[in-house]
Amino acid sequence: MADNIRRGRVVRAAPLLGAASRTAGEAVVASLRRKVTGTDTTADVHARAAERYVERLGRSKGVLMKAGQLLSFVSFAPAVAGEYQSVYQAAMARLQDSAPPMPPEVARGVVIAELGGPPEEVFAEFEPEPLAAASIGQVHAARLHDGRRVAVKIQYPGVAEAIRADLSNTELLATFFQLARPLTADMTRINVRMLAREATERISEELDYRAEAANQAEFADAYRGHPFIRIPEVVPEYSTSRVFTMDLADGVRWSRALEADQELKDRWSEVIYRFTLGSLRRMSLFNADPHPGNYLFNPDGTVTFLDFGCVKRFSRRQITGIADLVQATADGDGDRVFAAMADAGFIDAANPDLPAPEEVLGYFRSSLKPIVAPQPYTYNREDAAEVVQSMFSPFGPQSAVVRRLSIGPDYLLLTRIDLGMTAVLGELGGTGPWNAICREWDRGEPPATPYGELDQAFWREHGDHQHVDRAGSVG
Repeated sequence: MADNIRRGRVVRAAPLLGAASRTAGEAVVASLRRKVTGTDTTADVHARAAERYVERLGRSKGVLMKAGQLLSFVSFAPAVAGEYQSVYQAAMARLQDSAPPMPPEVARGVVIAELGGPPEEVFAEFEPEPLAAASIGQVHAARLHDGRRVAVKIQYPGVAEAIRADLSNTELLATFFQLARPLTADMTRINVRMLAREATERISEELDYRAEAANQAEFADAYRGHPFIRIPEVVPEYSTSRVFTMDLADGVRWSRALEADQELKDRWSEVIYRFTLGSLRRMSLFNADPHPGNYLFNPDGTVTFLDFGCVKRFSRRQITGIADLVQATADGDGDRVFAAMADAGFIDAANPDLPAPEEVLGYFRSSLKPIVAPQPYTYNREDAAEVVQSMFSPFGPQSAVVRRLSIGPDYLLLTRIDLGMTAVLGELGGTGPWNAICREWDRGEPPATPYGELDQAFWREHGDHQHVDRAGSVG
C-alpha cells in the first residue's frame, strides 16, 4: 500500500493540474466535464460527476483530500449554474465525515508494528470497521482492558512520505491553495505562496501523531471540566507516531447538526466562536484546522473538538496587537488601527506610499463585519467570500489598501483560521453578540451571554491567563 501511495502521486495531482490559471470551481468542473460525454446538464449528470470527483479525492488521501474538505465550504460559482451548486457541495460534504478506508488487514499491521501486538490482543475490544476515515488516518472504536471506551486513530502506511513529497513540490502546493479560488478569485500568487509556506510547516506537524497527542493533551488540560467545550483525553500509553488513542467521544456529525433547530445552532455557533478565538486570547494557541469534520455536536449545546494535529502558537505581544486591532476597528479609531497595523508589520513606515488611517480603518471594518455591524449579528454563507475579497483582492473594494500592505505568514494563517470559522458559522446561520464577546476578552467587560458567565466562572476557578507555554513564559 505504501508503494501504491507513492506511485499514485501523479494520479493524486491530476485533478488539480491547470488550476493555477482558473478558479477552483472552474478546474473541478472542467475535470468532471471531460469525463461526461454529450452536453446533458441534468441534475443526474452533475450528481454522477460530483460523486466521481469525491471518490477520486477520497482515494488520494493526504494533502489533496484536505483540499476536497475545503471545497465543501466554498461556492462553485461561476463554474456551475446555481441550481446545480448544491449537488457538488452535498457530495463534497461527505469528505468531512468519512472517506474510503484502508483494508482491515492493513490497519491491523500498523497496530502490530506500533503497539507490539494485533489489535484484538492490545485492546479488550476493537472494531475492525472504522468510525471515520480522513486525510491522514482512520479512527476505530475500541475498549481498553479496564473498560475505558477509546478511539484509535491509525495512520495510513506511506501517507507521511507521500505528503512530504507533495509538500516539497512548491507548484503542487500552490495549486492546492488554488482550490479556494471560488472565494479568492483575485488573490495574488504571492499571498498564495506565503500561505503555502506556512501551511507546509503546519501540515508537516500533523504527520507525527506524538505532536498531535501533545497538542491535544495541552488543550484537554486547559479545558478539563469546562461547561460547554469538550476535549477528549489522550491515552499516552497507547499512542505512538502512527497510532493515537484518546477517549471515545459521542456527538452528532456535521450533516445532522445542520438539521437542528436554529436556537441550538446558535448555541453551537457561540461555543465554536468562544473556543476558536478564546483559546487564542487565553492560551496563545489556535487550533488551526477549523472545519466541521473536527466537531461533534451535542444536544445539550456543548461541542466536542477533535483533531489537534495543526496548532499555531502566537506570542503574547502578537495577541495583544490582535486585540488592540479588533477593538480599535470596532471603535472606529483609524489612528489606533493604523498604529496597530504598523506594529504588527502590515505597514512599512519607510514606504512613502502609505494608506491613510481612514483607509486602513475601512479595510478592517469590511473584514470584521460580524463585530462592527449592528449586534446581534447573523453569520451567512457569503461572509467568508466577502472577507477574502476585502482583505486580499487587489481589484476588490479595498484594493487601494491591499496593494500597499505586507501581511506575513503568521497573520495569513490566522486569517485562514478565521475564514474557516466564518464558513462554519455561516452554514449554521449563527446569531450572537460577537462584539460584546470580544470585549469580554479584550476589555474585561461583563459576560455578554449565559455561556459567557459560565466561561468566566470556569477561568476564574482555573486561573485565567496563567497558562504556561512550552517556552516557559506565562501567557
